Amino acid sequence: LGGIDVLVNNASGFGMGDSDEGWEKGLNVDVMATVRASRAALPFLEASTDASIINVASISGYRASVRTPAYAAVKAAVIQYTTSQAAALAPKGIRVNCVAPGSIEFPGGTWEARRTSDPALYNRVLASIPFGRLGTPEEVAHVVLFLASPYAGWVTAQTVVVDGGQLLG
Repeated sequence: LGGIDVLVNNASGFGMGDSDEGWEKGLNVDVMATVRASRAALPFLEASTDASIINVASISGYRASVRTPAYAAVKAAVIQYTTSQAAALAPKGIRVNCVAPGSIEFPGGTWEARRTSDPALYNRVLASIPFGRLGTPEEVAHVVLFLASPYAGWVTAQTVVVDGGQLLG
């Protein structure tokens, strides 16, 4: 196809809990897949005239989580790695940013399942969102699209929270 202009690192192992397995999933997928994909794409991004990397973290990376400490920690690492990548790649003309979604609901997703398997948790999270609803994948994709576009040509090292105000609660 002639190269790579945009890389979106969106993989997650969803390492829940505080088990070795949860930590390994999070570190191997959320962190190391982001590092490895970025390294693999770098020669192609360097050849682009408008290169951009967008890493996907989570609002979990901004606060303590008793329920999902491994997930929260690796998402914080992705946020931090974004700023380090941005500093290293700016001289090469490559913008690096991050998107930190809040709770997103979609068919077959975690929150759709929680609505029936753990309605107390679902309703507690729902009540914490000022917009009164969970977000959609499309709402996150719109921010990713903006960050990948020339409209964000002077934006780098930023993490954009897409959570309907969930972090406010």
